[in-house]
Order: sequence, then structure tokens, then C-alpha cells
Amino acid sequence: MPAATNKTELLDAFDRERAKLRKTLVEVDEQSSTLSAPDDAATIKGVVAHRTHWMGMFHRWYEDGVAGREVFVPAKGYKWNQLKAYNAPVYAKGDETPWPELLSAFDAACDRLREFIAARDDQELYANGVYAWTGKWTLGRYAEASGPSHFRSANSYIRKALKAAR
Repeated sequence: MPAATNKTELLDAFDRERAKLRKTLVEVDEQSSTLSAPDDAATIKGVVAHRTHWMGMFHRWYEDGVAGREVFVPAKGYKWNQLKAYNAPVYAKGDETPWPELLSAFDAACDRLREFIAARDDQELYANGVYAWTGKWTLGRYAEASGPSHFRSANSYIRKALKAAR
């Protein structure tokens, strides 16, 4: 699926992918939230915790950049090729969190990100160079990676885990 190029496309992708994921999540309860796909040890809980965490990271990057603080992308002390090590404790913490609590945090993070996107215009979201920390990507592309793209991959993973358990 091609990346959004404006706010309207981004919000449409956000709403569409979130709705698909929420439809899948209706099938998940506390017991099934501990399921994993056959080819990956991550649990459904871990995946939801991960997506929630990364929406929060997006806001930290933005807030640090706007405040003139150094922005650590992806995280202080980590490079993109070290994400497995960075994400491991995020997944582990998710595994220890009650499913209703994870879902509530996920929904709150989704609402916050959607409100953030809706409050911006196309210039801020999609003009190159608006924020130095975004590098070659635009703010909108970072928001899409943190939201709709993550929703799509989470949905795929969760469906695979549920299917394998049947």
C-alpha cells in the first residue's frame, strides 16, 4: 500500500487500518492474548504493547524536537539495526500487563495520535525539512509508520496467531 501524501489520505489510512485491527482484537481475550504466531515468539499482548509504545515514541520525538532538545531516533543508545534488543523489554512488559489494561492504553495512544494528525495541516505533515529530526521522511510519514503501518502489521500478526491456535 503506498504511503499517504496528505493529511486526508493519512487520516483515511489511520481510520481504515485501526478499524480492521479493532475488528480482529474483538476475538482476543485474556487467554488468547498470550498466543504467538508459529514463526515468532511475540505474543498478541506483546504486539499490542509494542504498537502502543511506538506511538508514544513518535510523540516524544516530536515534543523533543519542538522543545529544541536532542531527538534520539529511534531511541537513545540504539540504531535502527538494534531494534530487536530495544523492543525485547517492551514485549516482555506487555506480556505481564493485563489484557484490558493493554487495550485501554492502546486505544488512548490511538486517539492521541489521531488527534495529533487532525490538528496539523498538509504543510506541517508533508513538507520536507519542516523538522530536522525527521531526516528524509516527513512528519506525516513518521505518523503513518507509528500508526496505520503498525496497525496493518499487528493485524496480520494477530490473525496469524489466532488462526494457528484454531
